[in-house]
Amino acid sequence: MIISLWKHLTYRRKKQFILVLFLMIVTSFIEMISIGAVLPFLGVLTAPQEVFEHQYAQLFIDLFSIKSANELILPISAIFAFVIICAGSIRILLLYVMTKLTFSIGTDISVSIYKKTLYQDYAVHISRNSSEVINSIITKVNLVINQVIGPVLTLISAVILIISIFAVLVMVNMQVALASTIFFGALYGIILKYTYAKIRKNSQNISKESTKTVKYLQEGLGAIRDILIDNNQKFYYKKFRAADSLLRKSAGGNIFMAGSPRYIVETLGMVLIIGFAYIASSEERGIIEYIPVLGVFALGAQKLLPMLQQAYNSYSNIKGAHFSLESVLLMLDQPILEHSKDIVNSLPLKHKIQLKNVSFRYSKSTPWILKNVDLTIDKGQKVGFVGVTGGGKSTLLDIVMGLLSPDKGELIIDNVGINVNNVRLWQKNISHVSQSVYLSDGTVSENIALGIPEKDIDYKKVEHAAKQAQISETIESWKDRYKTMVGERGVKLSGGQRQRLGIARALYKSANVLILDESTSALDVATENSLMKVINSLGKEITVLIITHRVSTLDGCDKIIELSNYKLKDKHENIND
Repeated sequence: MIISLWKHLTYRRKKQFILVLFLMIVTSFIEMISIGAVLPFLGVLTAPQEVFEHQYAQLFIDLFSIKSANELILPISAIFAFVIICAGSIRILLLYVMTKLTFSIGTDISVSIYKKTLYQDYAVHISRNSSEVINSIITKVNLVINQVIGPVLTLISAVILIISIFAVLVMVNMQVALASTIFFGALYGIILKYTYAKIRKNSQNISKESTKTVKYLQEGLGAIRDILIDNNQKFYYKKFRAADSLLRKSAGGNIFMAGSPRYIVETLGMVLIIGFAYIASSEERGIIEYIPVLGVFALGAQKLLPMLQQAYNSYSNIKGAHFSLESVLLMLDQPILEHSKDIVNSLPLKHKIQLKNVSFRYSKSTPWILKNVDLTIDKGQKVGFVGVTGGGKSTLLDIVMGLLSPDKGELIIDNVGINVNNVRLWQKNISHVSQSVYLSDGTVSENIALGIPEKDIDYKKVEHAAKQAQISETIESWKDRYKTMVGERGVKLSGGQRQRLGIARALYKSANVLILDESTSALDVATENSLMKVINSLGKEITVLIITHRVSTLDGCDKIIELSNYKLKDKHENIND
């Protein structure tokens, strides 16, 4: 799956990754030098004369014109300090670029998933739970950042440094270096063997329960009015608590299993160094001769053991995020269909809309919603649709709008069949107002011109659309007028005001097909009648399709269609019986 994730990275991120890899290699060389520098440093402190007489020191002695052994202490100490500072500085730099790259990749992934999700067909959106999508974009992407991308970079860095440190230790004492590496490697292998199944199970819980927590939050906050009235808060917070408890228990378990081996290994590492010191002290030459070697191994262990822990911790984190990564990859693999891309042209309605022998159902396991439907709507007509709830009125208009594709039959606009290649051309002509109007937490103007950058909004057009929708007087009575904030989902407005803003939005688009799906249901009768007069006076250039339960709303319609038993019945002309 890591390879699959690599395929989704942009060229820029891949190039940055290679640069980070180069910096890791540079860091490893400096770490080798810093560990290797311990030997001459401790040597010059314990036996300066031996260092002074050593053949490898002569070039250094000649370069700095050193006359005695004691004069070596200052320059060697200064060089050793400089190397340590360089090693620390480049490690900080490496951490900075790794962190920046990790979160840059995270941004790319989140944006890519959100973009691809927005471009999916309407049928895809209604087939899955929004909490799953939200959780993937926010929670699971964060898990991938913190437990996959970051740990992968850390693992690579740790492995390079481990190899470098091991190489230095081998040069100092091969037997001890090999024995220590085999011992600690085997120890981590045993720990991994016994924790793998539990980490994987926790990973599955984290992926599943994180989606549930988002779902229960959405349900609880979305139904807050009913919850307060019915006093059933306990039901919702208990469901949330059960999911959140298992989520955090699993996450905590993985963190513990990833971090706890460090203390075992560090303890055993110190015991091994003490044992080596004891054996060295029993030698005839005494402990003094072994101090430089002990110093190298102490510094090597101080650097090597954390690297081993980082490698193990990173591997555990990657395994712990397995199922979350799987979900993220599925979202990243969503295709952006060719017909979803931005278009300039349109397919204007010139003569008529036709549905020919259209049948539709949402899945093979569900009943037919529409069956063998034939319908012709002439340009400029105002057509009302009535029928029982669940009778297929909204589904029929979803097909007309190109949101759903019929299982059988076809949608035809002016003798042109609508398909995936031209559906966006057709949708450019459509304005839609639903029963539940979505309002963003922005200004009145931004909601009327929804989806248009603020700098591009035509404010005269906004005011004209508001006037047509019978809400301009109300807006202009407010202190901030068209700059008034409507609140999240229009919470600061009444139901009727939200509905009229939705109608104003549709009129702002200046489309030649206007579809109203129960869009006047929240209005009082007087306002509805006034608004319908406006809609009926729009002229023959605009075709209006209206769904309503109030038959009186349809008085000005040219045709009223009743949906019954999958089929249509024209209440005016009694056709299609």
